[in-house]
Amino acid sequence: MAVKIRLQRHGSKKRPFYFIVVANTTAPRDGKFIEKLGTYNPLSVPATVRINRERSLHWLQKGAQPTNTCRRIMSFKGVLYLKHLMRGISLGLFDEKTAMEKFEKWNGEHEELVAKREETHRIHKAEKRQSTINDSVRRVQEKHAAQDDLSAAAEAETSGQEEA
Repeated sequence: MAVKIRLQRHGSKKRPFYFIVVANTTAPRDGKFIEKLGTYNPLSVPATVRINRERSLHWLQKGAQPTNTCRRIMSFKGVLYLKHLMRGISLGLFDEKTAMEKFEKWNGEHEELVAKREETHRIHKAEKRQSTINDSVRRVQEKHAAQDDLSAAAEAETSGQEEA
């Protein structure tokens, strides 16, 4: 029996929400599955991913093949790096303590990088919102200035006709 780690779609129309599941390759996308490993919400900014690292690692070591999207998600969350470190332990390249230190170091750096990206996104979004407001204010001011010019020209024309 071939086993895959894949996404199972939930949510309403145009509002996707996914479960990350382990399923038989012959099972339908939203059908029967063996185990739920986590969730993935692509609509939040940044996308929200919750995954059980231990169970994901367990299934990868048993030979489960992740789909491309699940592979990216697992790489982002460090599951594939953890699998790589476990392989090093089994080959005797280093001990488990060293592997966990390496993973914790990577995880800390990764969390800082993600926090920076979130902050950059938040700042960019605020700047974009402010520039949109400034553009709207500028357009309204130009419109009022044009109307004032037209009314001044009309008054000058009517006052010129009264003098003649």
